[in-house]
Amino acid sequence: MQIIKIILKMNKLIAPSLLSADFLHLSRDIDMVNKSQADWFHCDIMDGVFVPNISYGIPLVQAIKKEALKPLDVHLMIVEPDRYFEKFRDAGADIITFHYEASTHIHRSVQMLKSLGVKAGVVLNPHTSVTLLEDILGDLDLVLLMSVNPGFGGQKFIERTYAKIEKLRQMIENQGLKTLIEVDGGVNTENAPKLFAAGADVLVAGNAVFKSEDPIKTIELMKS
Repeated sequence: MQIIKIILKMNKLIAPSLLSADFLHLSRDIDMVNKSQADWFHCDIMDGVFVPNISYGIPLVQAIKKEALKPLDVHLMIVEPDRYFEKFRDAGADIITFHYEASTHIHRSVQMLKSLGVKAGVVLNPHTSVTLLEDILGDLDLVLLMSVNPGFGGQKFIERTYAKIEKLRQMIENQGLKTLIEVDGGVNTENAPKLFAAGADVLVAGNAVFKSEDPIKTIELMKS
């Protein structure tokens, strides 16, 4: 896990979302991310219950791990996420985030992740206030803010996300924490500078990367 400890000290991290990759040529796209300036692989796990879509599961995460040279950031958009923490850890997840809206006992879930030796994060849907995390913030390695409604790629970025990032950044600084802020949904080369300026540390980018003519250059532009 040493690589994670090093990466979490950096800022301006880019996590390409493999949900937007070409699944017929997944090995090729994984190799591209390995060679790029990207920092993490973002894996979106959808169950068709918590969100109205189904993506992929444990076998594919295991396959990705075999070729990935960078940490796997696994985003669980599923009901009863605690049931699957250990399975995704065993599949190769280095970072696991789960939705505030899908868990009844947030503190218990976070402590379970930490006991498994992975970095722990909580995800907030666009309508969920960051203030709800005030009492758990010190236990989190990261907070993932959804800047679209979860479930589908290619959605339009929700503009009020900037204010949400700024508010969460202030909460983190007020408590003297090193918790990272990750943003997922509608991220591109145009809004990436604004998101970093607002206080984000990690940007998840799907279509903006994998649908671009030059994905490696796009990742470079986002980081710069």
